Amino acid sequence: MHAVLRINSFDPAKLAGAGEALREFDALHAAQSGFLGTVTVDLGDGRHFVMNLWRSAEDAQAGLSVLGPAVGRLMAPLLASPSELIGTGTVIRSDLAPDEGH
Repeated sequence: MHAVLRINSFDPAKLAGAGEALREFDALHAAQSGFLGTVTVDLGDGRHFVMNLWRSAEDAQAGLSVLGPAVGRLMAPLLASPSELIGTGTVIRSDLAPDEGH
């Protein structure tokens, strides 16, 4: 499994009305071969830690060709500052439990 880690700093006012854009972006992500899911953590003040999980680094790279333009169209207008790539790498341990509605 491969992870891509980012900090996204959103404009809270723009984010509040962006449900349709977020759903469209999530659907594009989900449609990519090898995409396993996303974990998003609200850090407050419009900042989100985002971890995208992929089957492999190759799947993540291939998904970028579709997702890159979608980021510019759907996500960039919502950001207060450019998305910050923290890093990418192989997941060496995971004990994620199923979401129970939280």
